[in-house]
Amino acid sequence: MEKPVLPERLSGKPLIAITIGDPAGIGPEIVCKAIAHGEIFEICRPVVIGDRKIIQREIYRNKLSLDITLIEGVNEEMESTSGNISLIDLGNADDLPDYGKICGGCGRAAYEYLEKAAELAQKGKISAITTAPINKMSIKAAGVPFAGHTEILGSLLGARDPLTMFEIAGELRVFFLSRHISLMEACRMVKRDRIFDYIVRCDAALKQLDIEQRRPIGVAALNPHGGEGGLFGREELDEIIPAVELARQKGIDVLGPIGADSIFSMARRGAFSAVLSMYHDQGHIATKTLDFERTVSITLGMPILRTSVDHGTAFDIAGRGIADPTNLIEAVKAAARYS
Repeated sequence: MEKPVLPERLSGKPLIAITIGDPAGIGPEIVCKAIAHGEIFEICRPVVIGDRKIIQREIYRNKLSLDITLIEGVNEEMESTSGNISLIDLGNADDLPDYGKICGGCGRAAYEYLEKAAELAQKGKISAITTAPINKMSIKAAGVPFAGHTEILGSLLGARDPLTMFEIAGELRVFFLSRHISLMEACRMVKRDRIFDYIVRCDAALKQLDIEQRRPIGVAALNPHGGEGGLFGREELDEIIPAVELARQKGIDVLGPIGADSIFSMARRGAFSAVLSMYHDQGHIATKTLDFERTVSITLGMPILRTSVDHGTAFDIAGRGIADPTNLIEAVKAAARYS
């Protein structure tokens, strides 16, 4: 794909493309419930990318008062009204697939929703993308050679190693030095050059979000008590401290390493604009324990902002009508806030 040429901001309320995720999971349900809730229409114009028959099933099963307007594309003047789903219908899902089942056809459909969102981004038609969850096994069954949303959209939009940030409504922001790899491999990636690169990119990402009252970036330690001067590991001495010192020499306001048992609490109290976590679960546990429903995943370092829920396809409850749309609503609100 050609490199997207995006306007700084579309006129009026931002246009947010919402992909429905895996058709066999809770994605279509929470998208329909979020639209029916109506709150997001106060701050944006949502455009849903999915499959009409899948959407109709969720409207019927959940007894939602929603109409569907099929649209071929998106333009800056388009209107979006509460109680109505503006839908780009790709018609590509298996005919009403079974809930809660790994399915290559569903994985392929979910991937194609993302392709369409990337195409709209490339053409400068949307302000941001919000994604409902996909299933990694279904994606794999479809032959898609990527682990998740971040990798897929990074490839489609030509972005090298996009940044993932978790945010809880401005209370806590966490970046991740590594994502979907084993813990042993994550520890091996705690290297000076990578940490320095991520500090630089985290600083740029916070500038992209135009966050007011910037405070330092806090860098989490890897080992207990920051390694206790090498007693519990030398990663802090040999890799993290040199990276932080180099970043400070380059003019970046950054502090660390600080023990992971303290840094997230400090950040919530306002000590840091964001924390750079050394691995996936270190930051996920902190944010999801604080507020699971409001933790939003934000992908930066791409030509367009992408937000997402912080949960999966929840195959165990798919089709039961009990999925909570709160997290998706928060994700759309974050997309609109930063667009």
